[in-house]
Amino acid sequence: MNLSYDYYRVFYHVAKCRSITQAAAVLQSNQPNVTRTIKNLESALECVLFTRSRQGVQLTPEGEKLFEHIRIAFEHIEAGEKELELDRTLQRGTVSIGTTDIALYCLLLRVLKEYRQDNPNIRIRIFAQSTPQAVSMLQSGLADLAIITTPVEIPDTLDSTVIMEFEDVAVCGSAFSYLADKQLSFEELAGLPLICLGEHTKTYEFYSGLFSKRGIPFAPSVEATAADQILSLVRNDLGIGFVPKPFLESSEFQETLHILQLGERIPVRKICLVKRGGLPLSIAAQKLEEMILAKAN
Repeated sequence: MNLSYDYYRVFYHVAKCRSITQAAAVLQSNQPNVTRTIKNLESALECVLFTRSRQGVQLTPEGEKLFEHIRIAFEHIEAGEKELELDRTLQRGTVSIGTTDIALYCLLLRVLKEYRQDNPNIRIRIFAQSTPQAVSMLQSGLADLAIITTPVEIPDTLDSTVIMEFEDVAVCGSAFSYLADKQLSFEELAGLPLICLGEHTKTYEFYSGLFSKRGIPFAPSVEATAADQILSLVRNDLGIGFVPKPFLESSEFQETLHILQLGERIPVRKICLVKRGGLPLSIAAQKLEEMILAKAN
């Protein structure tokens, strides 16, 4: 039997209110329309659903049976609507982000601060990963967005947008401060103790390629597991490190580190926002994407 959803909606509210007048108010309708709908439903089902009196209406045994099923259905519908309303108004939800350390410290942290202030009820899950790992998390559905650092090859199934460009600089601590007044070549750098991220990272791949193009072996003395560790290692005089310029914005680092002058500039790198192509984001993730893209230069 294919009856109109509106028939059951009217029946549900009349049964719940035990009053045609109150049900009409809830439905923003009038009593004649509500009464007519109930009669049409009773006619279609070939049974009486309500008994009527001056005190209102009461369900018949057949009406009680129908209401038990309709009540469950409408309560599920109302619960679903409430959940969607909470999502739409950003009163609840979760955003999962796969990000490299460099992208996190150069851009994402300040965006997340603003996002958190605007949407305090949204749960934020951050996975600090290498670029390949962040892309893999995105492809497997474990992350809504990936904020990654070039160099990177983006699969055809993903969409990528450049958010910002940044330049790395070579820095040293006090033990190597005598180098600050010199202009160093890559050959001279190769003869110094270097600090870099590990071999599994795109940063290592970037510098390995940079040195190899000049016929120079790239063999860091220290390999760090996170980009922010490089600053600590440099400050403790373990060697020369390559860090993005935005890392040095803090006066704390400006006072304790020395930027080395190189004979040629390190090529510019990029931070990209990546998402699954053709698949919609949740409302919470859409809002974060909008805020990130607003920071694009």
